[in-house]
Amino acid sequence: MELTHFNGQGYAKMVDVTDKESTHRTASAAGFISMNSETLACITEGRIKKGNVLSVAQVAGIMAAKRTHELIPMCHPILITGADIAFDVSQNPCGIGIRSTIHCKGETGVEMEALTAVSAAALTIYDMCKAVQRDMKIENIRLLQKTGGKSGNFSAEE
Repeated sequence: MELTHFNGQGYAKMVDVTDKESTHRTASAAGFISMNSETLACITEGRIKKGNVLSVAQVAGIMAAKRTHELIPMCHPILITGADIAFDVSQNPCGIGIRSTIHCKGETGVEMEALTAVSAAALTIYDMCKAVQRDMKIENIRLLQKTGGKSGNFSAEE
């Protein structure tokens, strides 16, 4: 597999997507933030002083997806046509599963946007709950699937 983010001199470059076909593309990513049952109860019962943790984390994830190109140096600015963040509250293991689904119609995919959305949502949960618990763990952030584009579809084995 050829690395495409380096020029002839070996320096980093942004890949030229000018001649690529614009297609509908999607990507989904997931992650998990583990915590103790007391912290999880504070979240689900609305006892975190900073506000509704999952609502704020959802907005943070969507905002992060839209600004991924400002965080990851070689990412293209992408016109995102849809973004969703979903949460799965879990008692065993104790924590919150996070899943993002991002859509666009363009020349390059939205995998990095999906991964960034999950990361920002998890970091927001951590930030809002750190006064209650500092040893939460953000874990297993990964791409679940992607569709569209020349490289075709991808689906991770779960």
